[in-house]
Amino acid sequence: MSPIVAQPLFESTIKSLPLLGRGKVRDIYAVDADKLLIVTSDRLSAFDVILPDPIPDKGRVLTAMAAFWFARLGHIVPNQLTGIDPESVVASDERDQVRGRALVVKRLKPLPIEAVVRGYVIGSGWKDYQDSGAICGIRLPAGLAQAAKLPSPIFTPASKADVGDHDENISFAEAQTRCAAELTGLLAGTGTNGAQLAAQARDAAIALYVEAANYAAGRGILIADTKFEFGVDATGTLHLIDEALTPDSSRFWPADSYREGISPPSYDKQYVRDYLETLTWGKKAPGPHLPADVIAKTAAKYREAFESLTGQSLA
Repeated sequence: MSPIVAQPLFESTIKSLPLLGRGKVRDIYAVDADKLLIVTSDRLSAFDVILPDPIPDKGRVLTAMAAFWFARLGHIVPNQLTGIDPESVVASDERDQVRGRALVVKRLKPLPIEAVVRGYVIGSGWKDYQDSGAICGIRLPAGLAQAAKLPSPIFTPASKADVGDHDENISFAEAQTRCAAELTGLLAGTGTNGAQLAAQARDAAIALYVEAANYAAGRGILIADTKFEFGVDATGTLHLIDEALTPDSSRFWPADSYREGISPPSYDKQYVRDYLETLTWGKKAPGPHLPADVIAKTAAKYREAFESLTGQSLA
């Protein structure tokens, strides 16, 4: 029996709430002074370019998977969830835009870094290792092959880029400096500072990755690397925000096809990347349209990742 696929949503048009901004995938609205509505669209970006064709059910998959991880990992660090039904904060004729793809979350101040954790030598980390024997300045054993598992996970923060720009790897010291510069005013009187929050984010990110990777391995999936985002409230308490451990923010590999020395197949945008690499579009906006078979295969991979990891079917 074929899965039920909802009508794709490229961009939400909620009129009952003020629009605060649109990211590569998410649209953010103000609910009140303390809460936000985050709508996860079916947009897909590749090479930091938003493509013109939505991937059916992608937003629903990402929302359901993030909710699964928030619940499973909530004992490690507080998260952004409020438990409020998104359909209760929009007009009745807008409920179909948020159903299954939106969250009402706490308003928090985001840390100005991406919290990246790597468990395997792949992607930009593999290139860095080949050039320097290190990843983001962290020295690693000699002789590691592509896709080799690291002796232990490493934290390699990155700067946050605007839509269309590329994130850049930074040192942990630079991450502390950026957090200190960005958060000093907010943290005044809380007993903590930006540098301490960067260290808390590092420790939380590694703990989240380790627990998630151990769980996923039992479901036949290797989490090669992942990116977390954190925010802080007025008391200085760190929270996990945005999304967590989805195919958009992580590199998932089927364990049964993994081996060192190659870049393993992954549950994410691989079909899209492979197709785009056959074109001569320059990897700049506007992005090219995608063939129907590439859209369908990509949608199937997102759904497969969710079902394999959670043991659930997308409602």
